[in-house]
Amino acid sequence: MRAPLDDTAAGARGNSSRRLITSVVVDAQRLVALEVALARQELKDLAMANAIAAGIMAFGGLLAVLGILVALPVLVVALLGWRWQVVAVWLAAYVVGGMLLIVIGRSRLQLRLPPRTLESLKENKEWALRHVRSNSK
Repeated sequence: MRAPLDDTAAGARGNSSRRLITSVVVDAQRLVALEVALARQELKDLAMANAIAAGIMAFGGLLAVLGILVALPVLVVALLGWRWQVVAVWLAAYVVGGMLLIVIGRSRLQLRLPPRTLESLKENKEWALRHVRSNSK
């Protein structure tokens, strides 16, 4: 007579285990979806900041090239008898302005992995390991 009770208890444990596994799988799927959304948002923010930095650097480079392109003909004319000091100041202003913009853009450029996503992934890994260990006991 004990056999039917044992089958019922084993069946109840099996259902409980299935529900637990289903719950863990659903939670893991939700967690992965949230991680992907977080990574997508962080990468979007990083791409926007890098686009602005690249734009500043490009404008700085353009200014430097324009300075050289304007200064060279003016410098030739200046060496032939015009006031070369004005040309030197003009060239210096373009080159310094361009270099300043390049330095500012480079300092704002961020080539790194998304930190919040990495931290969240570490926490999720620890959670999953704890969950698996506690269920295996």
